[in-house]
Amino acid sequence: MQPNAILHEVQQLYDVSDRLNVLAGQHPLVSEALISISGSVRNTATLLEVFVAMKIARLSGLDPAIT
Repeated sequence: MQPNAILHEVQQLYDVSDRLNVLAGQHPLVSEALISISGSVRNTATLLEVFVAMKIARLSGLDPAIT
């Protein structure tokens, strides 16, 4: 498993979320939708990050509930 490649994509998702938030401030007519989408992207990035951490813990023989 190549966690660094996946974590790079996680960072890209966080960056997209940040850019959408900036756009929300610049475009009041669609700000609510952009903020909602931004939150969804950020949540997806977080879930992916947790998944990678759990998978790495499992592969290394650690119990993810303890780490």
